Amino acid sequence: MKFFIDTADISEIQALAETGLVDGVTTNPSLIAKSGRDILEVIKEICDLVPGPVSAEVTATDFPTMMKEADKLAALADNVTIKVPLTIDGLKACRAITSNGREVNVTLCFSSAQALLAAKAGATYISPFVGRLDDIGEVGMDLIADIVQMYDMYPELDTQVLVASIRSIDHVEMAGLIGAHVSTLPPKIVWDMYEHALTEKGLNAFLEDWKKTGQTIL
Repeated sequence: MKFFIDTADISEIQALAETGLVDGVTTNPSLIAKSGRDILEVIKEICDLVPGPVSAEVTATDFPTMMKEADKLAALADNVTIKVPLTIDGLKACRAITSNGREVNVTLCFSSAQALLAAKAGATYISPFVGRLDDIGEVGMDLIADIVQMYDMYPELDTQVLVASIRSIDHVEMAGLIGAHVSTLPPKIVWDMYEHALTEKGLNAFLEDWKKTGQTIL
């Protein structure tokens, strides 16, 4: 499973990119607003840091303006993936953009039916929001399982399931077990994944035993 980072914070992206485990980045208007910076500058900087796909979202809601915004975003770098909402105009834009050879991430998916429409429109990625489904009493990961199963039944559909709105390490683990292609993670979730009490305990024990030997490797 690929790991994308869900942020527009350049310092966080740089720190995580240095681990060598980052496959891409996703942004959205809310994350750009939080950064307080110009969207075009931010996307360009991220694309310079990460060789993988960088999702940059259009803010228009009508097809003609979406296409104009998509052209401007795509001109920033070769690894820009255009992000569009799962609306009629968004899927029209998805079809047009992918037909021109550019990757598209269709976002704000909350049902298998929507995921099927996005795949038929040629989406490179579909982004179901598991955390937001959990918030309203549904089980977000059930949707991921349904979409993965549905796509597997139709080999001609090559859309990748990109699990979004991840709130916990459990979400990441379940996404991997279900067979999702990508998880996009807030930086904090990535850092938390490294931690386990037994890992820390075991390392401390090894270091104490090593200290007693009086040896040094260097």
